[in-house]
Amino acid sequence: MMFHTFSADRLQEFTVSVFTKMGCPDEDARLAADVLLQSDLRGVDSHGVARLSGYVRLWEKGRINAQPNIQVVHETPTTATVDGDTGLGLVVAPFAMKVAIEKARQYGSGWVSVKNSNHFGIAGYHALLAVAEDMIGISMTNASPLVAPTYSSERLLGTNPMCYAFPAGKYPPMVVDMATAAAANGKLEIAQRSGEAIPEGWVQRADGGTSTDPHQLKQGGALLPLGSDKDHGSHKGFGLGATVDILSAVLSGANYGPWVPPFVAFLEPASDPVGQGIGHFFGAMRVDGFRPAKDFKDHMDNWISRFKSSATTDPDKKVVIPGEPEYLSEIERKEKGIPLIEAVVNDLNALAESLNLPAL
Repeated sequence: MMFHTFSADRLQEFTVSVFTKMGCPDEDARLAADVLLQSDLRGVDSHGVARLSGYVRLWEKGRINAQPNIQVVHETPTTATVDGDTGLGLVVAPFAMKVAIEKARQYGSGWVSVKNSNHFGIAGYHALLAVAEDMIGISMTNASPLVAPTYSSERLLGTNPMCYAFPAGKYPPMVVDMATAAAANGKLEIAQRSGEAIPEGWVQRADGGTSTDPHQLKQGGALLPLGSDKDHGSHKGFGLGATVDILSAVLSGANYGPWVPPFVAFLEPASDPVGQGIGHFFGAMRVDGFRPAKDFKDHMDNWISRFKSSATTDPDKKVVIPGEPEYLSEIERKEKGIPLIEAVVNDLNALAESLNLPAL
């Protein structure tokens, strides 16, 4: 597979130019680009600039508002509902998390549910906004229905990622950022572009049988919940995905379950929506609402240190702390650049040409 490497600054500049061409205000264009670039820097290639053309296509279809009036439409001192006005989730989500952070700053914790939004990038970006304030950050979102619940042949849930981020002291934050499906759809897209098979247990065929074909969703198949099948705990993945769906959408007034609008522009939203757009959920909790922040971070360091020093079944492997690979990727890619597979580069250059922008 052929890769092309670009500096973060070059990709940032390119991405900002695309969002600006869509009509986003300068501040929003830079914020949206920053969310995507953080994904690429942290090694989550499925949610970075590879997704850029998808946002443009949704905008061209009139399903993304480049200049939304994002506002709080319901609130108490510690809770709120935000209406994203069909804006970029990359912009709506940080707005909502900052509302949660401000409420936590005043009252100890803040909880915000969002409706009428779109795909928000990686959940970790938003949760880490709280960590920067010595808070525990929580972020989650529902997504296009691609996942079949345990025993089902219907696609009723999205990959519905959730993230919990915890500040530490000498160590980087611990970031648990994961899809509640066996794999994120973006990983299938990467496999499709590279022409590679996917691991067994990620998808099922329309008849329920297993498959390693990354194109299986186009043939009526479905992603599987975290755990893959009942014997391996897929009912737990189903439960986690359902929790994200309810907090993100049933709570806020967004679409849920099979009514969530698809990310791809060539599929139309459901003709009988039960809510507005895609939904998110955010939480921020002040650490010093429970104990002094330094005490907590000292003990987080101790927790991380103990787990990193754990005896392993393979002497050549060590316990990996959640968020550690992404942290190390960010250090490396800031120095050496961000690798993009040739198919993504070609897609971005075609996008640039269609928008009359300079190529990468």
